[in-house]
Amino acid sequence: MNEALLRSLTPRVLGILVRRGADFAAAEDAVQDALVEAVRVWPADPPQDPKGWLVTVAWRKFLDAARAGAARRRRERLIDDEPAPGPVPAVDDTLQLYFLCAHPSLTPSSAVALTLRAVGGLTTRQIAQAYLVPEATMAQRISRAKRIVSGVRFDQPGDVVTVLRILYLVFNEGYSGDIDLAAEAIRLTRQLAAAIDHPEATGLLALMLLHHARRDTRTAPDGALVPLAEQDRGRWDTTSIAEGVEILQAALARDRLGEFQAQAAIAALHADAPTAEETDWVQIVEWYDELARLTDSPIVRLNRAVAVGEADGPRAGLAALAALDDSLPRHTAVAAYLHERDGDLATAARLYVDAAHKAPNLAERDHLTRQAARLNARIRSST
Repeated sequence: MNEALLRSLTPRVLGILVRRGADFAAAEDAVQDALVEAVRVWPADPPQDPKGWLVTVAWRKFLDAARAGAARRRRERLIDDEPAPGPVPAVDDTLQLYFLCAHPSLTPSSAVALTLRAVGGLTTRQIAQAYLVPEATMAQRISRAKRIVSGVRFDQPGDVVTVLRILYLVFNEGYSGDIDLAAEAIRLTRQLAAAIDHPEATGLLALMLLHHARRDTRTAPDGALVPLAEQDRGRWDTTSIAEGVEILQAALARDRLGEFQAQAAIAALHADAPTAEETDWVQIVEWYDELARLTDSPIVRLNRAVAVGEADGPRAGLAALAALDDSLPRHTAVAAYLHERDGDLATAARLYVDAAHKAPNLAERDHLTRQAARLNARIRSST
C-alpha cells in the first residue's frame, strides 16, 4: 500500500467533492471512508487510475450519507450529478482547497487547525503540539470548526495570511515531524507566490527553501539528531540556498517586513556562515528583535535567548531566558545548553535529563539523553 500516494491524493479528491457541491464536513468524512476502502482493496486489486477510483468511491460514500438525512429532491439532484466512470482530469485543486478551508466564518486559528487536519493529513496530536495546547482542547476546536462550516457553501475564500500560516505549519510538521509534508508545502507555496503579489508569500517560500536546503544533514544515518553547529555544511543544498536568498532579497527590497521574511533572514545568516564559529550572531539577535516585535511569540523569545547567549555570552543568554515562562517547550533544553556553555556541567547534565523527559518525540529525547551522558562522563573523568 502506497501511503504517500494516498496522502497526496487526499486533498485533491476532497477538493473535487467540495467543488461538486458537498459541504466540507461531509466531504471529509466521505474521503476518509474511501481511504479506508482503498487500504482494504488496493493491495489485492490496485486500480489503474487511483485518483479516479477515490473520487468515485468517495462520491458514492457521500451520496450514501446524504440519502440518510436529506430530502428526496436533494437526493435525486445529487444522484444526477454523479460523475461518469473514466479517468479524472489531472487538475491540482490543493491550493484552492486551502483557500476555501480558510473560510470567513471561521477564526484564523480554527481555519488553520481544520485545514491541517482535513487537508494536511496531520493528526490532532500533531496540531495540538504546533499550537502548544492540550490534545483534547485541539480536538474540541476542530470539531467546533467542522460544525460551523457544515452546510456552508465554500464560494467565499479566506485570506492569504491564514493560508500562509497553514502552509508554514504544514512545512514545519513535514520538516521536523513524523509525516513528510515539507516538499508538498514548498510546491504549494511556490504556486501561491507566483500567483499573488504578496511579500510574505515570497518570504515564506525563501524560508522553506533555506531550511529545506540542510534537511539531509539534520539526522545521522542511525536517525540521531545532528545540531546545526555540527552539521556537514558541505552537504547543504547550495542551489536551494541561492534561490532562497535571491527570493528573500527581492521581498525585503519592498520594505514590507513580515514575520516570514524575518525568519528567512535568520536562516540566510546561518546558511551564509562557512562554519558555525563564523555565524553573525549579533545580526541574528537583531533579526530576532524584529521578529519578536512582529509576533510577540514566546517561542521567538526563547530562540532569541540562545542567540543572545552566542552573541553576548552564556550568562547574558541565561538572563534573557530567566524572563520567560519555564513551561515553554524546549525551555529546559535551552537552559541546559546555556549552563554547559557557562561551564556549569553538573547543572547542565541534570537539565538535559529533565529536558529529555519532556521531549516531544523519540529522536529529540535520545539526543538530550546522549547530551546528559556525555557531560556526566566528563564530570566523572575530571574527578
